[in-house]
Amino acid sequence: MSKKRMWLPLLFVLPVSLVLGCGEGGKVDQGRVVEFDAAKRLVTIIRDVKNDSLNPDYSYLPPLTYALPEDPAETGPLPLAGGRLKLDAEKNQIKIYNPKTKTFLWIDFKPIEKKTGIDRDNPLVKNQRFPVVDKAKKTITLYSARQKILETIAVPEEYLEWPESTWTAGDEVRIYYKEEGKALRFMNITQTDIFKK
Repeated sequence: MSKKRMWLPLLFVLPVSLVLGCGEGGKVDQGRVVEFDAAKRLVTIIRDVKNDSLNPDYSYLPPLTYALPEDPAETGPLPLAGGRLKLDAEKNQIKIYNPKTKTFLWIDFKPIEKKTGIDRDNPLVKNQRFPVVDKAKKTITLYSARQKILETIAVPEEYLEWPESTWTAGDEVRIYYKEEGKALRFMNITQTDIFKK
C-alpha cells in the first residue's frame, strides 16, 4: 500500500480521535485564529459554525479564548493570527474581525486584478508573503489558498492605515477540551501536513 493511501483513512479518523483520544466527555472546537499571545500562550478564535472545510462560516461571537495545552506534545505548530475571515470575490467584499470593537466589519472593495485557479505551488504565490499593502498605489494584494484566488483590491483610504494583520487570514485550528478555555490538544490545521515524513 502506498504511503498516500495509508494516510487516507486517517483523514476520516482524525476528528473522531480528537474527541475520543483523551477520554470521555471532551469537546472539539474549530475556528480561525484572530489573536495569539505567545507569551501567555493564549489563542483567540472565531468559531466555524458550519464546520465545512470547503465553505466555512466564521461568524460566532463572542470570540473564544483558549490556553494552549501544558504538554508540548499535545500542541501543534503555533498559530498565525489575522483579521481576515472571508474574501467574497463575487460581491467584492471582505469580512474582517475588528479587535477593538470585538465585532465583524464588512468592507466593500474595488477589484483591480484577479487571478483564479492559483494553487499554493504556483510561482505567483509560492514562497511569497501576503498580504501586500501598497500605500502608494492604495491597493492590497491578497491570496486565498482555499479559494485559489490571487486578487489585488482597492479599499477606502482610511483602512490602508490599519495593521497589515487586518488583511491576513489567520490559521484554522482544531481544539480538544474538557474545561472551557483550556485546550488539552491543539492542532493547527493550516500548518499541519499529515503527509510529511
